[in-house]
Amino acid sequence: MLPKGTFVLGGAASGKSQWAENLIISSDLNATYLATGRIYDSETEVKVDIHKSRRDARWHTIEAPLDLGPPLAALPPEQPVLIDCATMWLSNQMMEDADLGTAQATLITALRNCAPPWIIVSNEVGHGIVPDNALARRFREAQGRLNIALAAEAELAVLVVAGLPQVLKGALP
Repeated sequence: MLPKGTFVLGGAASGKSQWAENLIISSDLNATYLATGRIYDSETEVKVDIHKSRRDARWHTIEAPLDLGPPLAALPPEQPVLIDCATMWLSNQMMEDADLGTAQATLITALRNCAPPWIIVSNEVGHGIVPDNALARRFREAQGRLNIALAAEAELAVLVVAGLPQVLKGALP
């Protein structure tokens, strides 16, 4: 049985997405994958292809780079959803010059109203040095606030390091 909400946090290439996928696969349920990334170059395309190759016919993919509310509201209660990832979603919001406070509040409301169990993946960006430019500092601060809000909303919060889950909140199913 999956928790109502799961927040999966980790650094770049930490194994967080694959761990989140495996959590849903272990439930033996069909699932929805909400993909927030946009492909801007061949390097990103390769990374997306790797993610796609791990998902079989049990997965239904929806591209949702900005507005997660409508797809989350339309999901049946028996079909868990994986949102990968909050960091790309936030980047997209910033590229669109969105009001980040409003966008975050809308996302949190959509998660609260989501019928099936949800898992959202995000990057931990606060472990490095202070960025040297204003945009990167703004992003780091916004990502930190978003991660705090997502962790507060989740029943289970996991930090993935080297592919290994470290439970921050709740208990693994």
